[in-house]
Amino acid sequence: MSALICGSLAFDSIMVFHDHFKNHILPEKIHMLNVSFLVPEMRREFGGCAGNIAYNLKLLGGNPQIMATCGADFAPYAAHLDKLEISRKHIRSVDDSFTAQAFITTDLSDNQITAFHPGAMNFSHFNHVDQASDITIGIVAPDGRNGMLQHAREFHAAGTPFIFDPGQGMPMFDGNDLMEFVALADYVTLNDYEAELLQNRTGKTLPELAQQVRALIVTCGELGSQIYTGGQIFDIPCARASAVLDPTGCGDAYRAGLLHGISNGMDWPTTGRLASLMGAIKIAHRGGQNHAPSQGEIKKLFKTEFGYELD
Repeated sequence: MSALICGSLAFDSIMVFHDHFKNHILPEKIHMLNVSFLVPEMRREFGGCAGNIAYNLKLLGGNPQIMATCGADFAPYAAHLDKLEISRKHIRSVDDSFTAQAFITTDLSDNQITAFHPGAMNFSHFNHVDQASDITIGIVAPDGRNGMLQHAREFHAAGTPFIFDPGQGMPMFDGNDLMEFVALADYVTLNDYEAELLQNRTGKTLPELAQQVRALIVTCGELGSQIYTGGQIFDIPCARASAVLDPTGCGDAYRAGLLHGISNGMDWPTTGRLASLMGAIKIAHRGGQNHAPSQGEIKKLFKTEFGYELD
């Protein structure tokens, strides 16, 4: 069984400014801003929603297939995926383009200034779901606008169940677009802020939206998550983290847990708890792909946290 993960691949350049932005930005000069921050700390991480989800699904023993677009600078990421034994069969290289890149500068108050270059992500519609075979489940994660719409339609046409995960791509879509995604999808997953946006843009409540899919999942950070399904709401507790170092990629780790639970026929309380645990494991490490628990360790942590065995 394979999961087709449609979404972005990106390099994340993360820099730390050893001061506070507010000390160097004059409020009365915002209209003519010209500042430079010395950032002695910098690291480059492998990221993007598709890459992060695939990484976590692989940790769980799944068989992720990434469908994404990359640029001419992708070689280091390609080598990383090869080392992880994650297939690159459906990753398309776009000439004269960069792989998507995020440049994030954080100050000592955890304020962030981010510049994002979509690069090859804008050509995600070059890929088609029917190019992949033996797919049992999919996910449409943040990507190029046209690609997200196209892949959702293609999953639905093929009869392949999939998760709609708008994430940071939400601003690209109006209410009609979002209602189409919900109508096409089998599952929808959002964080609490995205859930508010979805309701505002569609004019529908979460229970109303949940009636149109098999399950609607809303994450609420340290408050846990809720799963709306079959007229019920399952409250999923937040798994305890050994440390809270970096939330980058926690949502993607959660979504890998959802994919694994759905693919393996787990009940919703167990699926949600596994997803929560994957997010907790991730948040204790910097970057989206630097945690590396074995499947045995994940099962042990699950039993310790929730009191029963993970099949």
